[in-house]
Amino acid sequence: MHDGQWNDGMGTGNGWWMAIMMIAVIAAVAWIIVTVLRHGTHQHSPAHAPAPTTNAGRSTPQEILAERLARGEIEPEEYSKRLAALLAAPPQ
Repeated sequence: MHDGQWNDGMGTGNGWWMAIMMIAVIAAVAWIIVTVLRHGTHQHSPAHAPAPTTNAGRSTPQEILAERLARGEIEPEEYSKRLAALLAAPPQ
């Protein structure tokens, strides 16, 4: 006979598992979004790579000048003039 209930007593408590799984899915999606946004803001191009360093973590003026030429910030003529000026300057 039917006693007016929608279930037959089997599977009681399944609502808790569904709630736990829903929370887990929402947490996973939030974690993925945060991870993508965090890593998406970092530039992984050679132009933004750290320069090789000497002298306890400092690049030499010649290295900085060569990097500027490589990035296209200055023309080869400008590079030659500035390099000559650096080599003619007394060391400090």
